[in-house]
Parts: sequence; C-alpha cells; structure tokens
Amino acid sequence: MVASAVSQTILIIDDDRELTDMLEAYLEGSGYRVIVENDSVKGLNRATSSEKVDLILLDVMMPGLDGFEVLKKLRITHLTPVLMLTARGDDYDRILGLELGADDYLPKPFNHRELVARVKAIFRRLDLSSQSRQQQDLNVNGIELSNARQTALCHGQPLTLTNTEFSILQLLMVNAGERVTKEDISQKVLGKPLQAFDRSIDMHVSNLRKKLAETTSDEKIKTIRGAGYLLRLSS
Repeated sequence: MVASAVSQTILIIDDDRELTDMLEAYLEGSGYRVIVENDSVKGLNRATSSEKVDLILLDVMMPGLDGFEVLKKLRITHLTPVLMLTARGDDYDRILGLELGADDYLPKPFNHRELVARVKAIFRRLDLSSQSRQQQDLNVNGIELSNARQTALCHGQPLTLTNTEFSILQLLMVNAGERVTKEDISQKVLGKPLQAFDRSIDMHVSNLRKKLAETTSDEKIKTIRGAGYLLRLSS
C-alpha cells in the first residue's frame, strides 16, 4: 500500500539513467516528489534555483563536475541536506563528502529500503529541528543558538552550519558539561544506529570544531576518548 503523499521534494543528481529511473519510481511510490538530473551542471543549477528542494541525492562519480565539486559549489550558498551516493568500500569518498558538508552517505549498491530509511531519517531530523524553534534559545560558553531563527553565533560571530552540524551543536549545548556518546548523536541527530567503523559522527564534529575555531582559540568541544564528546561550560 502506497504511503500518503508528503510534501518533500527530492532532487537526484546522478548520470546513471537506469538507476535514477528506478529510484524515481521507488521514491515516488513512497510518496515523495522527485526531480532527476543526469547532468551534474544542470543538477547544480536546479539545486541552486528558486525551485523548492528539500533533499539532494548526489552521486560522487560523474563526468564534468563530480559530486564533490557540485557539493562545494552548493555549500557556498545553500545548506540543503545532501545524501551522498558513494562507491562501496571507498572510505576516502565518504570522508571527503562529509568534510565538504554532506549530511550522510550511502555506499552503492544499496537496498532501496535502506535508501528510504535514510531519507526518512533526514526528514525526521528536519522536522525535529523545526519543532525545536519553539524551545528556549541556548547560550553556553560564548556560543548562542537561536531555535526560532535557526542561527548560531560564537562570541558574536555567525556560524554557517549545515542542518546536521546545527543539530549536533544543539544536542551538545542542551547537555553542556556532560558526555554525549556517539551512539546518542547517531540516534538523535542522524536517526540511525551507530555502525562499526562509521566515521560520519567524527567528521561532522570535526567540521563543527573547524567552524568554531574560526571565531575563537578556545577549545569548545572536548573529545572523551572511546566515549563521545562534551561541550565545555567555560573556556
């Protein structure tokens, strides 16, 4: 039975027409509106146009602009969630994609059910982020986070964060001074169980650290080896 229609729009950028035809049919059958671009330049133009796009499925290996170049150019102006489609076993692709601001990755070949599960997890995170706008704003150790405006400042300087980075920072701030495990971050932010050898949490936190470091020399986030992370209450 087909799920009830939802309003989210997914843009697929992948040069494999056979794959995108299957993904389009499968995702539309799950209730999503789907746009397909088999050319990376056209895909980037579509992603940065005024057209509503809620999530991008972005392949790494494409002629012309590859997925990394598309992601780098996209992140200059847009924070649209991106799920990278990578070659199975290629850790370099996964790590680089996360460093450039991807929200998650899925190695090819993949099960279509897993793809839909990842998509739903990202949309759940966005829904929770939207609901959190009703919550009280946070101010910890020089970091200010506004749920209402979905903005973050560090010592008065704005932070340009992806949705995933914003959600991780929010979770750390809510639990400031206390350990937050990688399992907690994976479940509450990425919406999936933590898997062995999955470095996505490390990369998202590393990106967040780099952005904080651009505004201050203070170490805001402490790594608790083998246990997780902690946002310091004071410098």
